[in-house]
Amino acid sequence: MDNTKAAGPTKTAERQYGTGYKLIGKNYATPDLYAKVTGQAKYAEDFRAEGMLFCKLLLSPMPHARVKRIHLNAALAMPGVKGILTAADLPSPADTLTDNGTVIKASKWGERGLTNEPVYQGEPILAVAAVDELTAAEAIEKIEIDFEPLPFVVDPLDTLRPGGPNPRTDGNVWTRPATPQGPGTPVVTELKWTKADFAEEKHGRLPMGKAPDEWTYGDLDSGFKNAALVLDETFVTPDTSHQTLETRSAMAYWQNGKVYIHTGTQSTAQTLPAIARWLNISPDNVVFISEYTGGGFGSKITGGVSMIIPALLAKKASAPVMMRISREEETFIGRARPGFQGRMKVGFSSQGRIVALDMFVICDNGPYDAVGDAPSSGRIVSLLYQPQAMRWRGVTVLTNTPPRSAQSSPGGLQGIVIMEPIIAKAARKLGVDQVAIRRINCPEGKAPFGPAVQGKRQYATSAFLKEALDRGAEQFKWSERVALTPKRRGTKVRGIGVSLSCYVGGTIGFDGLLIIKPDGRITFQSGIGNLGTESVIDVHRAGAEVLGVPWEKCEVVWGSTAKNLPFTCVSGGSQTTHAMTRAAYATAMDAKKKLQEIAAKRLGGKPEQYEVANERVFRKGGGAGMTLAQAAKYAIQLGGVYDGHDAPVDVHKLTKASMAALAGQGLVAAAKDNYPRDGSTFSYVASFAEVEVDVETGKYYIVDFLASGDVGTVIHPRALGGQMLGRSTLGIGHAIGQKWVFDPHYGEMVSKRFHHNKPPTILDVPVDMQWTALDIPDPETPVGARGVGEPPVAGGCGAILNALSDALGDDIFQRAPVNADTILTSLEAGRPMQHPLMAHI
Repeated sequence: MDNTKAAGPTKTAERQYGTGYKLIGKNYATPDLYAKVTGQAKYAEDFRAEGMLFCKLLLSPMPHARVKRIHLNAALAMPGVKGILTAADLPSPADTLTDNGTVIKASKWGERGLTNEPVYQGEPILAVAAVDELTAAEAIEKIEIDFEPLPFVVDPLDTLRPGGPNPRTDGNVWTRPATPQGPGTPVVTELKWTKADFAEEKHGRLPMGKAPDEWTYGDLDSGFKNAALVLDETFVTPDTSHQTLETRSAMAYWQNGKVYIHTGTQSTAQTLPAIARWLNISPDNVVFISEYTGGGFGSKITGGVSMIIPALLAKKASAPVMMRISREEETFIGRARPGFQGRMKVGFSSQGRIVALDMFVICDNGPYDAVGDAPSSGRIVSLLYQPQAMRWRGVTVLTNTPPRSAQSSPGGLQGIVIMEPIIAKAARKLGVDQVAIRRINCPEGKAPFGPAVQGKRQYATSAFLKEALDRGAEQFKWSERVALTPKRRGTKVRGIGVSLSCYVGGTIGFDGLLIIKPDGRITFQSGIGNLGTESVIDVHRAGAEVLGVPWEKCEVVWGSTAKNLPFTCVSGGSQTTHAMTRAAYATAMDAKKKLQEIAAKRLGGKPEQYEVANERVFRKGGGAGMTLAQAAKYAIQLGGVYDGHDAPVDVHKLTKASMAALAGQGLVAAAKDNYPRDGSTFSYVASFAEVEVDVETGKYYIVDFLASGDVGTVIHPRALGGQMLGRSTLGIGHAIGQKWVFDPHYGEMVSKRFHHNKPPTILDVPVDMQWTALDIPDPETPVGARGVGEPPVAGGCGAILNALSDALGDDIFQRAPVNADTILTSLEAGRPMQHPLMAHI
């Protein structure tokens, strides 16, 4: 009997979701689909305006320098050059006023769009507007700049060394000064470790000097003392660009004192106040248009400060300005995931239970605002693996490399990717099955995480990861694959891997807004960005479900702040589906209540005696009723709270302004999500992979992949599947090839294009990647749905790394990604041959 051929995952008919619902859990064609597949969808670069100019950027050739003088005369004298924008033309950064009246001071370390002190090679110094891009580019060539070189750092460890250079003139790390209320606003300070701190570096172990951030719970010493196995491992994760297919191109013009800006964003409603803050103008004077966005992954949560460049040039030149960003420019200004240099000391019981975990991470922050990846990594690891005792320490280090921001599962991916190979290694040493060791450490129910806050640890709303792990193992035929022998045939060897993953799955407290029109149709106002996840549309099906209206009678309005949008969550942190189904549900319940009140006023009786269904409001048990169209007409006659003239007191001022603009068009309903929530919301994924490695060439292929999710109620199965597999693929890219590479001598990036930093393509993933989801509602939200954009990412990376170590052994790699040369040289030497600590190689 040939026992060498692995069976693929069980193939079943497309699973049915949404039992008991008409819309939730059902597949449908989104209203933006036709425009996308036919090319009718307009992105920022597609817009044109009469007299439009084009601008080009002059980028810094140095990683850190001070501009002493700029020679502009030759460029300004060129025919067709209409204006040049420098840092001197930028408004001062504005303070932020929160909704509760708190003033957040503008950071002096924040990015401004243009600068006279570039802190990374590729940072924009100035912009030229001209009649066409060729003229603007030629003008750039005629500009001369006198630079004063300053010290620079590309590897976080180098600036922590005694006497090491600082990436900013006033420091090298972000810290949070202690206040009576807790950690304060982050500030840049200087931190240097001692020579003794670096003693372990020569042994390939991460040095662990003073860490500004630290927390602990449980008895760590006792845990390690009683552990059956203790592993102390160092691992390096890559810095990776977001690599959205649409770069952050932008077009802007001014009209009647208002600026109109077209660019991609993840969060339409929330980008408007960001633009106003960057331009230091009133939000009332900003109109933001973003109907379609070609990907974000965290890089465009509220757009980017670079969009003010065409806006200010347009004002200066008195003409619309288009700024088209090239792929190389996007690599510099388009944001990236910060890499980690991490070290884990983990104690296991004989059954594989994690009894103690000491976690130390160095986060490569880039040169600007503090990212939250380091603290996030500790919280996520503590939740996902439930260590009985844990200490987390982190250092967020500035470097003269391009700016970082959240990338899908920020901190979560890095922490999980450092942890997962250790768990895989422990399972082999303890003789425990890879699925079993993860199952014994899985979170359940109201699982605690992170440090104690005011004496009590936080906890999740729910966790059904064990069930997702079991379902995935069954569908992937894990036990059958484990039993297959031999693993090697000729030069080919196969390995299987499993990884857990989780991330934040939702927030609360946002608004919804809808109108029931006099023709009976319903319009949902959506402030969500249309970045490809379809949540901009999907969440409103929860509202249509409550009102019992066929989807073909519904319309979703999105894409421009001129269209009167409600206060909406930012589309980041996988919060949109959870936050905005709650808001949509609350708004639909408000509409239902108003329909019942209108029926009672019109037909007699009490509101609670009426039901809303099948496009009607009618007396329960039969009797008089009216259509939604008739109710909408009567709402206009009643006015006040019914037609939008009187807004609820607790909705956001943006929602109130939108209601005022829409008043009188029908029955206008708006509501804030005030539903209770006990715990913090997370989603979870168990990922499975099989790889085949050619040990003669180092080349490997991903044979099979499956992601099994615990993501609450499934709203739109095909969109969910796209997120489960698409975000898994993003994680796979971190395992198989994506990374930054720098020349440490000159501080210059050498991985500027897709060719050098290749994202995964269809040729890199299995032909039949599969996914499944539990469809168990989260008990702390009315619809039961949670977000899913980020939880699959770390699982995609971790499962591949674990499959590779299953095939090749534990002494081949200590960093990601794993390339063919890494495999070949390490197999020949019998130990990992890449540098164990250096960043950007």
